[in-house]
Amino acid sequence: MERLIEGLLYRARWLLAPIYLGLSLAVVALGVKFFMELYHLLVESPFISEASMILIVLSLIDIAMVGGLIVMVMMSGYENFVSQLDVEEDGDKPNWLGKLDTSSLKAKIAASIVAISSIHLLKKFMGLEKIEHYDLMWYVIIHLTFVVSAFAMGFLDRLKK
Repeated sequence: MERLIEGLLYRARWLLAPIYLGLSLAVVALGVKFFMELYHLLVESPFISEASMILIVLSLIDIAMVGGLIVMVMMSGYENFVSQLDVEEDGDKPNWLGKLDTSSLKAKIAASIVAISSIHLLKKFMGLEKIEHYDLMWYVIIHLTFVVSAFAMGFLDRLKK
């Protein structure tokens, strides 16, 4: 009985595979949104202010960072929890692939969240006339929470080593 349960649990890891595959569809959706924003930037650039242009570019950077984060989670999660990726060693393989354990993946996710939050906060600061000071205060508090959490996770990770 124990062997049957352990075998089922071991094979159940494959239930995660469709989830990681679904994340690739999220990257496709982000790609669509990225090119919609890029089109908007190129078409409207002669008619919009510099601040608006910077906000659109920050949105493009934000989308690219989220896409990179999704790819990192998708591929590292698959390798850590489902099965090793068998890809050719032809130089096209990302250098981090196969090297991110759950601890380093967690640290990279935390750092990415801080970077994404920084861009979001910068966008809020640049559009200052459109946001209440009270709301801006909460954005800063939430961002600082991300920063402190990422720092604490890194610090605790170093203590474990």
